[in-house]
Amino acid sequence: MTVDENDSLIDPLAEVNDAGIGFVQMVLDNLGRSGVQQAHKDDKISLAPITPWPGHMICAEGRFVEADSGAEKRAAIFIGPEFGTVSRPDLVSAAREAGDAGFDVLIACAFNYDAHSSDFNKLGRIPVLKARMNADLHMSEELKNTGKGNLFVIFGEPDIEILPEPDGRIRVKVNGVDVFHPNTGEVRSDGPDGIACWFIDTDYNEESFFVRHAYFLGASDPYKSLKTTLKAEINPEAWATLNSDTSRPFEKPQSGRIAVKVINHLGDEVMKVFRVE
Repeated sequence: MTVDENDSLIDPLAEVNDAGIGFVQMVLDNLGRSGVQQAHKDDKISLAPITPWPGHMICAEGRFVEADSGAEKRAAIFIGPEFGTVSRPDLVSAAREAGDAGFDVLIACAFNYDAHSSDFNKLGRIPVLKARMNADLHMSEELKNTGKGNLFVIFGEPDIEILPEPDGRIRVKVNGVDVFHPNTGEVRSDGPDGIACWFIDTDYNEESFFVRHAYFLGASDPYKSLKTTLKAEINPEAWATLNSDTSRPFEKPQSGRIAVKVINHLGDEVMKVFRVE
């Protein structure tokens, strides 16, 4: 047993619990002020009020209003670890708990998600929104939240097709990103203009992502920006193969899987893994 400067007993377990509660409360405080931002400013989800929820995976309840219908929706809030990665089983458990408690949507907030959670977007009637937390939240004591920063950002599910080639090879085509619209509760497809760049690991080993193909899109003129950055002329024909929503043909992977990573103009990224027979 140890004592402090006032000769009071110190409980080390209480200190650990207080630290964990402090992180969760800090996240919820910032979430209430900032809301959850998506690709478009109009698609911001403002959660007010946020109240604690005595769940195993769900720690809070937030409410938002659908602008079109005026209906109030209940959002279950799941907070990932301060240092660690959220896995697919974590999201499944949280979504199941949210469904049992009668919530309308699950909002998961985490610094990192594993690759297997990328294609988990719904469990029964419960949509699962994966918000990536800004690393600035690690500096909670120094962080001054004005409510204007993008501390919680949802980057939607990429809409991707695998196209077979006559010679047995395949191509990958990015159609855009599916975005949840809180005004209607619908998931709509956003075009490829919302994508800054995307990469393919043509033989994904389920451990590390290796960039084997890289492509650059965007609503602006990325060719002009690239010339300015490199201070050099670029072969237009070579650039045309990189400035595309459809990849060059490549051989089917020996591992049986490919991974596609998509990054938007805010720097947020999402990765999706595909099985290729």
